[in-house]
Amino acid sequence: MTQKHCILIGAPVDCGKRRRGCLMGPDAYRTAGLAEAITALGHTVEDIGNLAPAPVTVAPAKNPQVHALAENVGWTQALMAAAQTAAPKGLPIFMGGDHALALGSVAGMAAHAQAQNRPFFALWLDAHSDIHTPDTTDSGNLHGTPVGYVTGRAGFDAFPPLPARVDPANICMIGLRSVDTAEHAALAEGDTTLVDMRMIDEEGISAPLQAFLAKVAAVNGMLHVSLDVDFLDPSIAPAVGTTVPGGATVREGHLVMEILSDSGLVTSLDLVELNPFLDNRGKTANLMVDLTASLLGRRVFDRPTRSLK
Repeated sequence: MTQKHCILIGAPVDCGKRRRGCLMGPDAYRTAGLAEAITALGHTVEDIGNLAPAPVTVAPAKNPQVHALAENVGWTQALMAAAQTAAPKGLPIFMGGDHALALGSVAGMAAHAQAQNRPFFALWLDAHSDIHTPDTTDSGNLHGTPVGYVTGRAGFDAFPPLPARVDPANICMIGLRSVDTAEHAALAEGDTTLVDMRMIDEEGISAPLQAFLAKVAAVNGMLHVSLDVDFLDPSIAPAVGTTVPGGATVREGHLVMEILSDSGLVTSLDLVELNPFLDNRGKTANLMVDLTASLLGRRVFDRPTRSLK
């Protein structure tokens, strides 16, 4: 695999939902040896530390349920800028933090792709579609809105104007198993590739992923991967506040990452929703690090044996 320069960007975003703990995520990845796993594969690593949200003042949200609007807007500004600064230098890895960080990371990477005059694509590995808006969310938790924002849905007036809108047709969601009525309606309007767990059970996870990657490769696209802990089954990845049974297995997770590695198309990565407070002796953090290593070239025969001692 071609050597990459990986830029670790700590994003301790903990305002996209009400359950606290994701702010510890970036340091959990560091403790689990993310940088060491990457350098062991022959890549270089630069850790720029943890970001902080930009200080902003916004008008109250129209929807009274919306949680921590100003803080989420501040994080979006900071992450959008960080993405555009880091992307020309290497492969940014956004260590979260809850999925609200993708409001900024994806928007920033889309802006970078536009500056490079290349199409932008996103692979959403998640139990949820995250296509709500501040107006449609019942929970008020903005970690369920990044796809809504980057695709240009209405209701994000408080957020920075999008430098580049992401075409819903350029998004593939794999692992879906918790999509509500409002999200179904929004998805029905576009042509996003939707791969739920039933499809994976019936057809496998490789074929739909390979078909999507062929679309990216055909136009020399740049691919952002947003990996949510809840893409995985909670029995193997318990450190997440939004558990949905029936997720991807360890084998399916590694297969996805190895296929992505083989493609050579990935230009940025989110690692989101890790809540170390809910973890079992670092089990989830270690798995997420292992999956990242598979994305960056580690193969099935190279996986380490883990001791419980």
